[in-house]
Amino acid sequence: MRAALVGIDFGAGDFKASLEELALLARSAGADPVTTITAKRNSPDPAYFVGSGKADEIAQAALADKVEIVIFNHALSPAQQRNLERKLNVRVVDRTSLILDIFAQRAQSHEGKLQVELAQLQHLATRLIRGWTHLERQKGGIGLRGPGETQLETDRRLIGERVKMLRSRLAKLRKQHETQRRSRGRNKTFSVSLVGYTNAGKSTLFNTLTKAGVYVANQLFATLDTTSRRLYLGEEVGNVVVSDTVGFVRELPHQLVAAFRATLEETIHADLLLHVVDGSSGVRMEQIEQVNEVLREIGADHVPQILVWNKIDAAGLEPGVERDEYGKISRVFISAHSGAGLDLLRDAIVEAARSGPAPADALDIDERGLAHDADAGSVVGPVENMSAIIPVGPHH
Repeated sequence: MRAALVGIDFGAGDFKASLEELALLARSAGADPVTTITAKRNSPDPAYFVGSGKADEIAQAALADKVEIVIFNHALSPAQQRNLERKLNVRVVDRTSLILDIFAQRAQSHEGKLQVELAQLQHLATRLIRGWTHLERQKGGIGLRGPGETQLETDRRLIGERVKMLRSRLAKLRKQHETQRRSRGRNKTFSVSLVGYTNAGKSTLFNTLTKAGVYVANQLFATLDTTSRRLYLGEEVGNVVVSDTVGFVRELPHQLVAAFRATLEETIHADLLLHVVDGSSGVRMEQIEQVNEVLREIGADHVPQILVWNKIDAAGLEPGVERDEYGKISRVFISAHSGAGLDLLRDAIVEAARSGPAPADALDIDERGLAHDADAGSVVGPVENMSAIIPVGPHH
């Protein structure tokens, strides 16, 4: 699908990096960006977001480049989106819709699909007026005259009922997670969650550490569903559980944060967060702050965190470790691709595990590959799907 990208510089943040990220998002969703239109403004235009003159320019570019979709690097109001589609005569989507679409494509687990659908319906509910103008009159006819119900009201009611059902299902899953967390707490299994900006190399690091074979690609949100694996760190520490999670991104849609809250809250209960950073990125400090902002929003900012400075081979850096004023490891420099510095990272996890909850081999694995609860003496499930036993990270 041929796409035109539109970005407005309001003078905040790194505008160029934001546009590059929009192009990556568009490609991740399956679009082919053929042109980019930019402008500077002090504030958005109430009707078209970009102003009528710039809207005319976008319309001409869309016609000349045979554009099928226009993607804005901003959140549009329902009225702005409707006005733009009428003026441009092509489909218009904003940043929020684009990210929701990518999440819908990538969700694999039952819970992930429920959460994405909930976020999409909540977003759609504000935009129902689009496309229904021909059905706004009351239902009528012989035997049907009366107060009736407009098509718009019908759709809102149906969406409301679906949202209520999805929230109920997710509430049940949340209770299951709480039960599993209590089991993990009883078994004193030390848990580690990989968090970080999307495309920072979390899944590559996860595969290198655990030999998990998780899907890796140079695209945004390549990983959506959480995967957990055991990692053996010697006799003193034993097994820890490491979880790969979805990457965060700037201006993450609030609908997604709300819908994924039950899963994101698992991060709060991790014993250690490995915050993976793309050390070769020119906007890495902004990306670190974006991740920390989401962690604050979900209440996970109190969890001990180690910055993992990844891609040092691309950044021209050497493997190493930095400590804070209290002598604790605060940053580890590694390359997940080449393996440089991974021994330092393992040592850092061991050091954190020693000072954290006393780890133990909570789960014994039999010859069939099934995990047994050491306390209860019961079979829990296949070790390949550790997330079903001990979910310790967010989908996000």
